[in-house]
Amino acid sequence: MQVEQLTQSLRAAVKTAGFQLVGCCPAVSPPHYQQFCQWLDQGMAGSMDYLPKRREAYSHPRHVLDGAKSVVMLGMSYFSQDRNAPATTQGNVARYAWGEMDYHDLIHRKLKSLLQDLKQLSPDVNARGVVDTAPLLERDFARLAGLGWVGKNTMLINKRMGSYFLLAAIIVDCELEYDSAHQANHCGTCTRCLDACPTDAFYEPGKLDANRCISYLTIEQKGAIDPSLRSGVGQWWFGCDVCQEVCPWNRHSVPTAEESFFPLPGHNALDLLPLFSLNDDQFRARFRKTPMWRSRRSGALRNAAIVLGNQKSNVAVPVLVSALGQEEDPVVRGAAAWALGQIADEACERHLAAASCLEVDQSVISEIENARARIAADNAGP
Repeated sequence: MQVEQLTQSLRAAVKTAGFQLVGCCPAVSPPHYQQFCQWLDQGMAGSMDYLPKRREAYSHPRHVLDGAKSVVMLGMSYFSQDRNAPATTQGNVARYAWGEMDYHDLIHRKLKSLLQDLKQLSPDVNARGVVDTAPLLERDFARLAGLGWVGKNTMLINKRMGSYFLLAAIIVDCELEYDSAHQANHCGTCTRCLDACPTDAFYEPGKLDANRCISYLTIEQKGAIDPSLRSGVGQWWFGCDVCQEVCPWNRHSVPTAEESFFPLPGHNALDLLPLFSLNDDQFRARFRKTPMWRSRRSGALRNAAIVLGNQKSNVAVPVLVSALGQEEDPVVRGAAAWALGQIADEACERHLAAASCLEVDQSVISEIENARARIAADNAGP
């Protein structure tokens, strides 16, 4: 099959599969590979050790598919509806996680079907479909394929769709008809995303310190969250959309037609108190097929305690007291102690004092002492 015919047939199949964006570019060394390596060397990836371990693999798509010659970049909208403001004892969830299944599973299934279509179109072509788990700098290749530009919030932005879409790629060992790279940056002088970040995660326009990013802290971070960043987490229980929600280009967001992204009841603002009553098996049963499984039960309860502490509602005190006394994970106990210190009523002090006599983990003891000191300072007044 001729290059032009193969490319057009593949584009048509991509659209039929439900992707709104498609573009093709050569398989080359990504333009920002050296900047990526510098970012890693500066420690900006936090504890995501899989990134530096595969550093060399990111240097060229041939490390994903031997003999790679072309990259087909795809974009799928996950925008469904406006965000619900969380009520007391509810937490925010990032938009992409509102639906019934993990987007990796959804897109991998579509990619598998597209690879079968490609094999029928050109039996001799070898290809691999990937979605954000393979060592591929997707945003670099998306720009080369003409899908958009990388904004100051590090998100890929498309003039027609904004940034509420997921990227995927098909790498092939044949040449295709290529799109023109997107050269312009349409952010202009706007700094809304930089100014709105609650934890000041952007140390320069277009450069993100993952160690301070709420999405990283609530999903990837293992162990305790730095106390200096907890108030910035605000009401975000899983992920964060702040830098996208303030972006003017998302006024043009294209609603998804994919029902898997439609919000399940209770996922567009999630009730936090019931989470503490779920054991490991129950938590797995509820969240295993969703993106929220990534934080596991420990991370989910840690995040819930921090959100409840930021909300400062007395309604949460009994659940936090129970977590402080009964949870096996010291990270969860420590987060519960911190939250009680934020709520800071008489009952909180009483329960923290009791817990201090029983706790044996030094990290939790420190959290209890700090929480009690905060309550004492509040009671002391000016």
